[in-house]
Amino acid sequence: MRVLITGATGLIGQEMVKLCHEKYIKVNYLTTSKSKIVQEENYKGFYWNPKAKEIDADCFKEVVAIVHLAGATVSKRWTPSYKKEILSSRTETTALLVSTLRESTHTVKQVVSASAIGIYPDSLINYYDESHNEISSSFLGQVVSVWEQASDEFLKLNITVSKIRIGLVLSNKGGALMEIVKPIKFGLGAAFGNGKQWQSWIHIQDLANLFLHVLQNNLKGVYDGVAPNPTSNSELTKTAASVLHKPLFMPNIPKFFMKLVLGEMHILLFESQRVSSKKIADEGFLFKFNYLEPALNNLLG
Repeated sequence: MRVLITGATGLIGQEMVKLCHEKYIKVNYLTTSKSKIVQEENYKGFYWNPKAKEIDADCFKEVVAIVHLAGATVSKRWTPSYKKEILSSRTETTALLVSTLRESTHTVKQVVSASAIGIYPDSLINYYDESHNEISSSFLGQVVSVWEQASDEFLKLNITVSKIRIGLVLSNKGGALMEIVKPIKFGLGAAFGNGKQWQSWIHIQDLANLFLHVLQNNLKGVYDGVAPNPTSNSELTKTAASVLHKPLFMPNIPKFFMKLVLGEMHILLFESQRVSSKKIADEGFLFKFNYLEPALNNLLG
């Protein structure tokens, strides 16, 4: 079996490549950097430049499924120009894949695309699942909505489409967790705002396995990529401090201060989405890390 992975050098992409190789699945990957292209039997690189609508169509050779993870990070200050980059990096890459497949003879049967729980509105009381139709009015909500619509274009090519709405990814190789623990390590850890906002998290290994489960079982539609037990921001901070054996005595960080520091991007720290993992569990997926403390012990212990 051979799959094509976009965003293969990113946090989730690297974990996916590792997992595919463990399962003897061959990987093709797309990169915007010609220096990152290698040609091994189980790991073949191909050049693309989505902005210029350039892609090496050989990337689809012998490929039965695409794992589509490409997209600019949202963890960077949202200037007007960078907001355009966040959106275009998702829509342009998807459109280029669709148009190239439309014009090619190929063997692709399935696309599993990244999405995000940022599509759900900010709420301390709602418990969201995939059937919820209201879309967040935030910038992220609008990005995810357009991103998912772009992914649905593969359906017109008779390709199965699955979308994984990813929560807060816990990894010790980068991403949000490393930013959260930085101040804690110096004894300066604190929750954000009142700390009650829900954080629907998932361990990076579980997320990669979830993508593979959807792929290997040819599941279609939307699935929430979150662990079964969401936590509050306050609990996440306390548990991380406990695992790192660090004290927590700082007052909570007020919202207005983080808005000054981060601008509009501060909503990443203050929005609350409590999201259910029941749908993917009902499809036979077993989480290795159901609870926060064991997940953090595994990553930080």
